[in-house]
Amino acid sequence: MRKIILTAALVCAFLAAQAQEYYEKQVTFPVGATLEQKVDMASRLVPTPQQLAWQQMEFTAFLHFGINTFTGNEWGSGKEDPAVFNPTELDCEQWVRSLKEGGFKMAIITAKHHDGFCLWPTKTTKHSVANSPWKNGKGDVVRELRDACDKYGIKFGVYLSPWDRNAECYGDSPAYNKFFIEQLTELLTNYGEVHEVWFDGANGEGPNGKKQIYDWDAILKTIRRLQPKAVTAIMGDDVRWVGNEGGLGRATEWSATALMPNSYPGSDEIYKRLDINAMSKDLGSRELISKASHLFWYPSEVDVSIRPGWFYHAEQDKQVRSLANLVNIYYHSVGCNSVLLLNIPPDKRGLIHENDVKRIKELAEYIKKTFADNKVEKGKTAWTAQVGDTKEYKVRKNALANTFLIQEDITKGQRVEGFTVEVFSNGAWHHAGKGTTVGYKRLLTFSDSHAEKVRVTVTGTRGDANISNIGLYYAEPLIDNTIKVSLSDIPVDDWKTVGMDATAAIDGKQETVWKTDTLTSLVVDMGKDVEIAGFSYTPAQKEDLTGTIEALVFPKVLERVSTELMPDTAVVLGGRLSVREEEDPKLLLDTVEPLYTDAELSQMSDNGALSPAIKQLLPGNTLYLRLPSDSAIGMIQPVLQRFSGPKPVILYIESTGAKLRAPQNLFISPTQELIDTLSDMLGAKNVVLK
Repeated sequence: MRKIILTAALVCAFLAAQAQEYYEKQVTFPVGATLEQKVDMASRLVPTPQQLAWQQMEFTAFLHFGINTFTGNEWGSGKEDPAVFNPTELDCEQWVRSLKEGGFKMAIITAKHHDGFCLWPTKTTKHSVANSPWKNGKGDVVRELRDACDKYGIKFGVYLSPWDRNAECYGDSPAYNKFFIEQLTELLTNYGEVHEVWFDGANGEGPNGKKQIYDWDAILKTIRRLQPKAVTAIMGDDVRWVGNEGGLGRATEWSATALMPNSYPGSDEIYKRLDINAMSKDLGSRELISKASHLFWYPSEVDVSIRPGWFYHAEQDKQVRSLANLVNIYYHSVGCNSVLLLNIPPDKRGLIHENDVKRIKELAEYIKKTFADNKVEKGKTAWTAQVGDTKEYKVRKNALANTFLIQEDITKGQRVEGFTVEVFSNGAWHHAGKGTTVGYKRLLTFSDSHAEKVRVTVTGTRGDANISNIGLYYAEPLIDNTIKVSLSDIPVDDWKTVGMDATAAIDGKQETVWKTDTLTSLVVDMGKDVEIAGFSYTPAQKEDLTGTIEALVFPKVLERVSTELMPDTAVVLGGRLSVREEEDPKLLLDTVEPLYTDAELSQMSDNGALSPAIKQLLPGNTLYLRLPSDSAIGMIQPVLQRFSGPKPVILYIESTGAKLRAPQNLFISPTQELIDTLSDMLGAKNVVLK
């Protein structure tokens, strides 16, 4: 679909200039188009009005509620007796009132999960509330939620599972498609305006199970006909799954993506040809665009539960995510060009549990307090920027800040490919952070600073970048007191510290901390020989560990490096640490090298102008490994040590979303044998030598 947008300026100069052409939701590249032509077209891909309205909500709620709430299952069998469903205190107004106070803009109800039990009195099956004891079979959860949403002024969405373990016709594709569309039609005609229709891709039948071929074309046409303002999610073509259920968006999150919606014919072939899927790190780079034939405006939705499970389980009442964890999720979802869909499951009473209510209210208050006060003057003044353009913004006097916000006007496309942020304080500019994509919203955090000015530089863009908002904010630091410290599965009863009393470091209690003012070795006597795969430590979280270290440069070294030691110049320092009793640690410098951009490095490499120290930092000489969890580090450590060398290793931990630089004793010499060994252990896609 395409539309023509004429700006006021273009209208005034219509005879002298051509109208800017935009591509709404999808663009197809002409055969033989160059990369430059493709990138230009990609820069003019824009959302539909429905997608834009959805993105602007930022914060939506999932309500997993149904027969699983009463059986304790996450995936029901479809054989449950409807008689077990009886939420005697059900109060949808309590749900929505709590969500409203929690800052949510929409509630999405699991009208039917995989078990096939329907929360409305459907004509399609007896497996519904109509055959439950709740309200003598006269109840309708969907209706009550719809009415509550109207009363409190939040939007309404429905989840309808394509997989149905109760329906006898499931696997008879024509019959089930008719059955499914009938259910969908009931939901989209009997409950007023629906703003999001959510289909997941779950089908647990397995290779030997029932084969259901969904008529996605007919399903999506039904939605467009009955609810034209609704966005369709996951198996729909408006909103995509971010690729994990941990609450983490990508640091580089393209809404203009080569990822074709699964519901489109030929998507499997596209995925195979481009070697991408919903979990791929790269969904929209220039490299990917060069190989793509289509591009889609297909923004990401980050879905995560406030509890370990998606449905309510009483034993998880004390496992509600901490405020610190939820704030982190907010920064890595809404703050990474995504919409956050947070699941808050009602309990057996038919109420949202008080622990959940308390936590989402705390979250709303924290976010409101943090972002109510923009320290930047005239931050919402539109800025049209090209590559290399810099803009300074004044900041209110004595404004303390630690959070940076930047937004693009996505009605004109997603164009920013890179940016840097600096703050001016104490008479000098200081690097505060950098990012790649922006899109609707990007948040960066930095150390507390009394900024006088902020400077933003666009380092990469597709055409003219349209910056709509710049902000500086102060976010109060939070400590996650719910984290349980564990010393692994090795008994610690016989552990003793040697030469000092440092029991606070090995007692497993987060509230007790061993402190030392100097670099001191901690020796632990484990009482017996123990074979271990690795170890970890947890530093104290309540102290500001930022600061300075004195660097000493001897005269002969100074002669070589003095030209690089200039104000406001980022450098790579090489040397050794000097630690003496009753003295602060010092860094004895041997080398000082400028920190070049990738483009500069590439040019210097071609000219043979790089020093040995900088060669170690060149792109193409770093090994990137994606690990499922921290525990996998111990598994790969012997392999890395066997191929020891000068090249750095970067670790991505999927379970936490952390990006770590491996310690120097795990640096490697990249050989094909090393790559093959790691590929066998982790999978080839998780081992990249860039």
